[in-house]
This record gives sequence, C-alpha cells and structure tokens, in this order.
Amino acid sequence: MDTEKPTEKVAGNAATVIIGQKVRAGSEEAFEAWQRDMNAAASRYPGFLGAEISAPTAVQPDWVVVYRFDSVAHVQAWINSATRQDRLDAGQPYFDGPATQQVITGGGVREADPLVTVVVTHRVRPEHVDDFLAWQDRLRLEESRFDGFRGSELFRPVEGVQDEWTALYRYDNAADLDTWLTSATRQELLAEGEKFHDFELRTIDNSFGSWFAFDENGHEAPPPSETKTSIAVWVGLYPTVVILTLALSPLKMPLWLGLLVGNLLSSFIMSFVTMPYYVNRILGHWLRPAQGVPEARTNRRGLAVVAGAMVFWVVVFYLVTTQFWTLP
Repeated sequence: MDTEKPTEKVAGNAATVIIGQKVRAGSEEAFEAWQRDMNAAASRYPGFLGAEISAPTAVQPDWVVVYRFDSVAHVQAWINSATRQDRLDAGQPYFDGPATQQVITGGGVREADPLVTVVVTHRVRPEHVDDFLAWQDRLRLEESRFDGFRGSELFRPVEGVQDEWTALYRYDNAADLDTWLTSATRQELLAEGEKFHDFELRTIDNSFGSWFAFDENGHEAPPPSETKTSIAVWVGLYPTVVILTLALSPLKMPLWLGLLVGNLLSSFIMSFVTMPYYVNRILGHWLRPAQGVPEARTNRRGLAVVAGAMVFWVVVFYLVTTQFWTLP
C-alpha cells in the first residue's frame, strides 16, 4: 500500500502519537516548560522510546509534540493515565483551544533525512472502506509524479485508541509540498473523493527528521534484549534493596513482615526513582544504542558501566556495614 523511494529499513512494532496544540499568545515559554515536564513523565512509562517538541513555523502553525512507544498497548497506558490527565489539567491556562491527536502504527520505511510531512486524518464509514482504499491508491500515484515527493503511508484506525484513518505523505521542502497541495490534479481527486471530505490536514515541519518512519511493523528500534533488561534491573535492585534493608532494620520487623514491606517499597522506588533517574541515565546508551554504533563497542562500554556501578555499590555497602555501622 506504500509508495516509497528506497530508504533505510528499521524493525520492530512501535506506535507514534502526534499531538498538535495552539498556545495562547504570551504563554509560549511556560507551555514549553510544561510540555518538557509532560515528556519527562511519559519517559517513565513502560515502552517509552522518545518524545520531541516542535515550535510553530511558517509551514507548521501549531506546536507539535510526537511520542514514540514500543506498542499500542503502552501508548494507551500513557494516554489514559492519571499522570497525563493531571498534567493536562495543569496546562489548561496555556492552551488556545483543544489539541489534535493522531495515533499511528505500522507501515512504510524509514527516511534517512528530514522532510516536510503532511498528516491527514479521515473518518470513513465501514461500507466505504474499499472505495476509500482505491481512492487513496489514486492519490498516491499522482503524488508520486510531483517533484520532491519522498513517500506516503496509510495507517488504519487503531482499535480502542482512534477511529480515523491517517495518511502521511512527505516532500523535500515546503515549496514542493505546496505545488502538490494547490495543484489542479489534487483538486480533481478531492472532488472525486467527495464522500471522504470529512478530513483534517496538518503540515509538520522537517525538524522531526525520521520520526514518522516505520518498517512493516512500525518500529524504529527494537527494545532491549531480555538479558540487558535483567542486568539493568539488577543494577538498580541491588542498591535499592540494601538501602531499604538498612533503613528498615531499626524497626526489627519479623522476616515475613519485613519482606512484605520491603518488597512493596522497593517496587515503588524502582519504578519511580531508581530506573528512570539512575539506571536509564547511566545505561541508556547501552539499552538503546544509537544507530550506526557497532554493537561490540556498545556492549563493551555498557558492561564496563555495569561493572563500575556494581563495584562502587559493593565498596560503599561493605564500608557502611563493617566499618561505620553494624546491623542490629
């Protein structure tokens, strides 16, 4: 279904959320600070791959925020979370009207360079789906004949998240895009697809590079392996458990109660403190290596950091429990 020029392939199963928001005049700096706090909150949710903010430009009239998660389920968990809703409530003074939101997953290939992207959402009645797909094929065929065209993708509705079909198409620059948008060819095709006139079109500037890029399954980079994940949890769990043990030891709780309380507290601390603020920061380049970096070099550096961190904690806790303090 996709029309693409040859580009770099990627693998996985990601989902992308594209949010457009008009901001009240004079609130731009406050909005950006608020949005960065929102992105930081999103980064602590399972499956988070990244987030990007783009201010309005001559091509893009709204502020645009893009989130990447490794699955639709994790996107849903973030979108529907109380954390996000609380922050949305706090951000209301900065908004100039409701936001637009599209969720896309699957399709296409990865672009290696930044492009101007158009996002078009369509509401399509179930009985019109076949006609809609045929019409989209004709649109893509004509788009591909225009200068600057770099590819298009069509994404089906995401069950439980979004009812609209979403089409993305990309051009080298705003001038080439405008030639297509104002062309007689496109006007004729829009007239031909009159029953699909209930659509919304937004242009997103090229600062996002290859954010809108997918392989057959829709993912930009695979999640960490189970081995890496296990080691990362170990790196965070050891200091967390030892510190909790030292903190709770004066209470002299029986074993069964001490483990019950300790496990509960360690779960919260690991989720909200240790993993996002410690493990992900020191091991992020190893868990999600940058593209083009040799795997062997990444693994050597990652394992060196793991070894260094664990030696540090072993020495600290040895000194604390043998030289400065004896457990009750």
